[in-house]
Amino acid sequence: MTQLRGTRAAGVLAVIAALAALGFLAAMPGIIGPGLQPSATGTAIGSGGPSAIITASTVPATLGPSLPPPTVVATPGATPGTTAATTIEPTLRPTAKATAKPTVKPTAKPSTPPSESDSVVLVGAGDIAVCGSAGDSATAALLDHIAGTVFTLGDNAYESGTSLEFENCYDPTWGRHFDRTRPSPGNHEYRTAGATGYFGYFGQRAGDPGKGYYAYDRGAWRIYSLNSNCEFVACGPASAQVAWLKDDMAANPHQCTLAYWHHPRYSSGRHGNDPSTDALWDALYDAGAEIVMAGHDHSYERFAPMDGGGDLAPGRGIVSFVVGTGGRDLYDFNDVLSTSRRRNATTWGVLKLTLSAGAWSSRFMPVAGKSFTDTASGTCH
Repeated sequence: MTQLRGTRAAGVLAVIAALAALGFLAAMPGIIGPGLQPSATGTAIGSGGPSAIITASTVPATLGPSLPPPTVVATPGATPGTTAATTIEPTLRPTAKATAKPTVKPTAKPSTPPSESDSVVLVGAGDIAVCGSAGDSATAALLDHIAGTVFTLGDNAYESGTSLEFENCYDPTWGRHFDRTRPSPGNHEYRTAGATGYFGYFGQRAGDPGKGYYAYDRGAWRIYSLNSNCEFVACGPASAQVAWLKDDMAANPHQCTLAYWHHPRYSSGRHGNDPSTDALWDALYDAGAEIVMAGHDHSYERFAPMDGGGDLAPGRGIVSFVVGTGGRDLYDFNDVLSTSRRRNATTWGVLKLTLSAGAWSSRFMPVAGKSFTDTASGTCH
């Protein structure tokens, strides 16, 4: 009997040690005693009554986290007075989830104005909005996907640039980009006295209503929107507009200069060359300007660099574009000038200019369904 008790005790002690190693035993009231204090005793439960006396003097007082008491179950069918296999089933307390690391919100980088070395985009055309035409809707859809400043080259709302035509024809299409548009007026705007529909629609963006010309900066570039409606706003050599242009270029020296207006100084289109803008061109050429853009002829044309007389001037001349492709009906060319390098009269589209410090590049972007395009590039003088 003593031997049997020792055997049973040894078995139970082996179970106890295993559980202790796993940290399951912290407190087993009635079995080993609270806190597993040395010399605590308890009685294993079996069908035959007391079967072993367990001395826990060798068990450490602290075995791990406090757990609820285990259940000691006698093996069914055990005979009194024989060794009964016991299964101890501790009830485990759920382990708490680890505390998540606090989410650290990244510190926003301070906003930095673009430097002159950053490239900027100008995109636009002239001869644009006609109620009932699909052309201006198609070119406006191009603008929807091109970031940058939108320029207009005049004749923005046909037929007479009235307030109603701007509201009903221009505003639903190109008007979506009002907040980034820098316009210029065309002859159709002046069919309304004082171009009041144009100035009323664009407000301060169009400059002083008595002048219709202004300047702004984009990156390393100084950009001029000028008024070529010379019968309403003088643009001859002694005019206030030319004097202002010269003064502004002297007061705001930039490495690169671009200007745009409505009537082209040089064109192979139906209207052809317009000498009324000679003084504007000459002032820009003398100051070393790079690019001049115009509309009026409903076509696209790019010229080689030219001087004030329209002759080739590589490395020094002004590159001229006619971009009357904003949505009005297109028409063909007349006599093609010798300095014309690329042209098209069957495709609506916009001209995208990428301007950087010391250089520029251009791409004519056709409306959906058309394939004509043209690219060019150059450096600043």
